[in-house]
Amino acid sequence: MDWLISTAAAQATGTSAQPNALMQFLPLVLIFVVFYFLLIRPQTKRAKEHRAMVAALGVGAEVVTSGGILGKIVEVSEQFVTLEIAPGVNIKVQRHAVSQELPKGTLKSA
Repeated sequence: MDWLISTAAAQATGTSAQPNALMQFLPLVLIFVVFYFLLIRPQTKRAKEHRAMVAALGVGAEVVTSGGILGKIVEVSEQFVTLEIAPGVNIKVQRHAVSQELPKGTLKSA
């Protein structure tokens, strides 16, 4: 057991080198890079696509709102769209509440 104590004492009396500052921040930088590519970048891409889709909405488009309501756009204004959800039943929703544009003819099959 004597040989273990002398090794530990030799390590304790040696000069301890200061770790490089870059090596201390490297894990933090790597975590930020991973978060950027896995969370931030895809979310901004999705938001950009949604803004483009909302800006391109027109009369006759079949859409789904964020609340899950299916409808056909009958009127478009700057902030709102009017959806026909059943024959003679129209509702007005905000443009950004439209979550998805459906292919033509989807409402007839639903």
